[in-house]
Amino acid sequence: MTSTSQARQYIDLEEKYGAHNYHPLPVVLSKGKGCYVWDVDGKKYFDFLSAYSAVNQGHSHPKIVAALREQAERLCLTSRAFYNDALGPYERFMHDYFGYDKILPMNSGAEAVETALKLARKWGYLNKGIPENEAIIVACNGNFHGRTITIVSLSSDSDARAEYGPYTPGIEVIPYNDVEALSSLFEEKAASIAGFLVEPIQGEAGVIVPDEGYLKKCHELCKAHNVLFIADEIQTGIGRTGRMLCCDHEGVRPDIVILGKALSGGVLPVSAVLADDEIMLTIKPGQHGSTFGGFPLACKVAMAALEVVKEEKLAEKAKQLGEIFRNEMLAIKSPLIRLVRGKGLLNAIVIAPHKGKDAWILCLKMAENGLLAKPTHGDIIRFAPPLVITEEELMEAIGIIKESIRSLEIAE
Repeated sequence: MTSTSQARQYIDLEEKYGAHNYHPLPVVLSKGKGCYVWDVDGKKYFDFLSAYSAVNQGHSHPKIVAALREQAERLCLTSRAFYNDALGPYERFMHDYFGYDKILPMNSGAEAVETALKLARKWGYLNKGIPENEAIIVACNGNFHGRTITIVSLSSDSDARAEYGPYTPGIEVIPYNDVEALSSLFEEKAASIAGFLVEPIQGEAGVIVPDEGYLKKCHELCKAHNVLFIADEIQTGIGRTGRMLCCDHEGVRPDIVILGKALSGGVLPVSAVLADDEIMLTIKPGQHGSTFGGFPLACKVAMAALEVVKEEKLAEKAKQLGEIFRNEMLAIKSPLIRLVRGKGLLNAIVIAPHKGKDAWILCLKMAENGLLAKPTHGDIIRFAPPLVITEEELMEAIGIIKESIRSLEIAE
């Protein structure tokens, strides 16, 4: 896939003036609408990444953009030094929507994860009685929760972790999808463990779906040992997997829920931590905050984004269309496809290199044919289109994927 001279200008600017901390496909986008994006040369693509599931409601959803525009013309930012007329209604809205006593609004997903970890430690010291500076957070191998020093201290990914030490203490990492590992650790150290942080499906790791019942059993262990069950629903939440929260599939109500990405429909950075009073009220005035956390613009955008999810039944659509997508992928008999997995419209195929063709080359071929996706961990391609995609559009996109695979099979 070759970039045009116009596209090359923008790529060269990033290469010269920007940090080299990403390796994007050589496509320069300038417009988006629904499940489509257009590049600077006017070429149209299906977006099958959705900004890592931030754009569940589709690009530039008119209701969300209207909420942004209306509030931006009135008041954008006050800081939390004063009350404003948007935050209280937003907090009540979130209480009614998700059923938790309180919300602590933040901006990025990583900030929300950090907030949840701080809450867990505060609760551990003040409510559970863990001795000072001895609280442990348990996480899972293969996790991705963000990029801060504390979060990479939880990570087992060498790219995320290497050469950022010394790492934050008070962390234990166990295998994912291994109830016995969690049980054994609790038997040994539960008195010092404040929280268990888990992705209901590991997204960045390549859409790793745990065994049925895993979340429920982990939640029961947490209850038995007085440990907070903390669900990172930043990528799996807001309808993506066919339920409002992925934990809903197993009837699990986490002690702490972390939301981000699609909480704003991709319009601006908005994240949130949800918990009941026993946990949330351990943090007192002045002990945690953010200049932009809960700013009026974010409040209005988030409410509109969540209204769209319910009004357009996006979780139900994700369930139905996800089953179609996986069935169609499983029906492809190709030496390139080693495995298909996913839930709702969060799916992945694992690529087996064939005739020198790999996941990166397949993504380049799909882009050439009008569909954008991105490899992760070398041999895995995530497919996560906006949930507003129609069945007709999905089938057209599946046709592009199939054609791209066939063309690589026959290419020498």
